[in-house]
Amino acid sequence: MPAPRSTLLVGEGNFSFGAAVCGRREPGSRVTATCLQLREEALRHEGAPGNIRAIQDSGGTVLFQVDCTNLQDCASLRGQVFDLVVFNFPHCGRKSGVKKNRELLKLFFLSCVQVLAEDGEVHVSLCNGQGGTPADQPRREWHNSWQVVAMAAEAHLILSAVKPFEKETLHSYKCTGYRSQDKGFHVEKALLHVFTRSPPYTAAQVVQVEEVVGGKNVHYSIPAELSDYVFRKFNSADSLHPVKLVQDYLLEGLGWPISMMTESVPFIITARQLQRCCCGVDASRCFQIHPLQKNLPPDAEEVGGPSEGREDVDATRLSLDKGDNVKSNRPESSRPACSSEADPEVESAHYWLRPSLLPQMEELVAKKEMINKSNDASHQVGGNEEEEACDGVESVLYGISGVVFRNEPIGLWAPPAFHELLIKGVFPPENETIKLLGEKLEALFAPYGVSVVTEEGGLHLTAQPIGLFGKVFTSKGADSHVGVTLSVNLDLLAALLFSLPDWRLLWSHDPRVLKQFSRRPPPGTPFTPFSLFPEPVSFDISFWTGPAWEEKAFLAAVREAGRGTVEQVQLIDAFSHPDLSQTSYCYRLVYHSHTHALPHTRALQFHKHLESLLSSRLQVTIR
Repeated sequence: MPAPRSTLLVGEGNFSFGAAVCGRREPGSRVTATCLQLREEALRHEGAPGNIRAIQDSGGTVLFQVDCTNLQDCASLRGQVFDLVVFNFPHCGRKSGVKKNRELLKLFFLSCVQVLAEDGEVHVSLCNGQGGTPADQPRREWHNSWQVVAMAAEAHLILSAVKPFEKETLHSYKCTGYRSQDKGFHVEKALLHVFTRSPPYTAAQVVQVEEVVGGKNVHYSIPAELSDYVFRKFNSADSLHPVKLVQDYLLEGLGWPISMMTESVPFIITARQLQRCCCGVDASRCFQIHPLQKNLPPDAEEVGGPSEGREDVDATRLSLDKGDNVKSNRPESSRPACSSEADPEVESAHYWLRPSLLPQMEELVAKKEMINKSNDASHQVGGNEEEEACDGVESVLYGISGVVFRNEPIGLWAPPAFHELLIKGVFPPENETIKLLGEKLEALFAPYGVSVVTEEGGLHLTAQPIGLFGKVFTSKGADSHVGVTLSVNLDLLAALLFSLPDWRLLWSHDPRVLKQFSRRPPPGTPFTPFSLFPEPVSFDISFWTGPAWEEKAFLAAVREAGRGTVEQVQLIDAFSHPDLSQTSYCYRLVYHSHTHALPHTRALQFHKHLESLLSSRLQVTIR
């Protein structure tokens, strides 16, 4: 951030830090130095009178009797906001335990955000080991530290940087102790912790959409837990999102003639189209969609499954034909509009959120080839008309990319929605396209630890820690030709190529994510986290269920209630009652966020909301 225009110093002792800051302040900036003590007590510190004069002579302000845990009620600070708030070596005094000092930190953070500018920073210097982060060397046990990240999270602040406390650059600074004692703290290997504001949490919402599918207008709802994964346009032509960057890198690296299709396709597909997803998609892991009844007001339309009853919906209708992609501003959501118990062969009237772009791509290709044949036109390749062979490929390849949805168990590398890139061509049976494709992929991704493994009828692309992120598979074509298709999870690939600690960062609304990609960094450029050392919070949840229990409905409620913070869900115990038609389940949920402040209190709030959703929506009995 630019040089602060206004700085607030709290907890000053002899004001030597304030004098040092004023001695090197930027023109136009202002410094306000404060201490908790009375003026008479503060002046007893060695050098305090001279330091106070230096601050005031430079245009700074000195305030006494300012409680850093109650800044919002300080009359002298009322109406002011600061770009930087600094607290050096906070301590409750005497032989205070870590619990008291944690409480001091928490109260300070809660107070300072009341006077902090929206894009401001909070600097807290701590002695080595106090913070309880991996930056401390040696690192104390968590329970024996001040848990600075967790305390700041209570005020919706995240740790964005940790730097050495450079005392040598502050020539006049002399650290003092507490309670008017001139014995200072040990500042050797001390650390400066930089905190910034966390983006606010947004509630899950049901988004209503109207699309043309199979010649019919279909009005339906995107499930609440998936509402933030639609209409984001990460892979648009002018996008600098990492998903688009890795797509461009892959297409350029292949060096083959690929005609990328830019036509808009619906988010939903029919049961017949679902059966054509031949890229290893399990239908039981798909989101089923039930169309909404027409000519009903938005607050009375059915969005629940056939056996789940009805609830009122607060949502905004969206029409893709009109390009109106405005989301609902209502904070609360309703029952997800998906279910998975139906057999697609039986309930052909229902629709599915597309788990792959393959069936839609095939229809677009067939339509395009029919038009090309009738017009005797050449294929458009990369914006130019080309037909020559390229590296042994004698046929034009078609490509398409977009968001697809998979109802997978919640895990570290299992996104419920991601951008799929599909590349497909049809080749003579003797063509060695798969071999050539495998060689190109291996050369392209070898620097990133990707393994290209030959499987029956195709290839698998895997890497640690994300696992499988791409496949090459074949299908039968006309005249004994062979269809070869490459399917890539661009989200996982972007996380791998830019060293993202979590795929959820790709979907963050925080501008600090995209800012790092504004200059189109090449793959291999590591992402710099803006939230350091976020602490996970774990809770167990146990409940009794009836015979109609379905785990996917539970996972939907977890995603919705957790607002994207649940990183992992693990079944740790199950018990079926011998006399009653009931089963008890116990799950362990890990709440963890690399983008938002997630204190224990906020995670508990999400967990309590989950209990409420399970009781009202799934009719379970919380134990």
